[in-house]
Amino acid sequence: MPQFSPSLAPMKSSLNRKGFTYLMALMMVMVMGIMLGAVGQSWKTIMQREREEELLFRGRQYKDAITRWYTPRPGTGQHVATPLRELKDLQQDPRTLTTVRYLRRLYTDPMTGKDWNVISDPNKGITGIASTSEAKPLKTGGFPDDLLELSGKERYSDWLFVYVPPGKTGGTTGGTTGVRGGVTGGKRMGFD
Repeated sequence: MPQFSPSLAPMKSSLNRKGFTYLMALMMVMVMGIMLGAVGQSWKTIMQREREEELLFRGRQYKDAITRWYTPRPGTGQHVATPLRELKDLQQDPRTLTTVRYLRRLYTDPMTGKDWNVISDPNKGITGIASTSEAKPLKTGGFPDDLLELSGKERYSDWLFVYVPPGKTGGTTGGTTGVRGGVTGGKRMGFD
């Protein structure tokens, strides 16, 4: 049986320490990877919440602009309500000689970065917009009073921002007969 010489003992001990250090380094890399994965997931959630808030802001801007389009201002001799055929008309009303802006700029859908689905009625023209995203929203409740109809919706595309004439109830479905844009074809954002 071979005998170990005393000169080999320190070398064997040194090899064990190097292996232990290597294993510790691997464990640290693994723990850091798990932590970065968790941070990535929370960052994704934060960004989705930000886009959701922007969707609510932009949707309200369009809804308010369309409402002002269809609501004549008393005492100004403003036109009678006529159908809104293109969203770009909200930037400068073609029915008046003066500059009347209902919307400061045309926004894109913040969830997709693309055009909106335009909700229209053949007789009334454009009555609202909706997101083209089929993703599931994080926010399903706690909406402001003017957006309570968004509660419990399963997809962002179900979040409809629609003008409802005064005296009508029923949220976003009253008076709309179709969706133009990505769903049933037709013009989007008034650029086609």
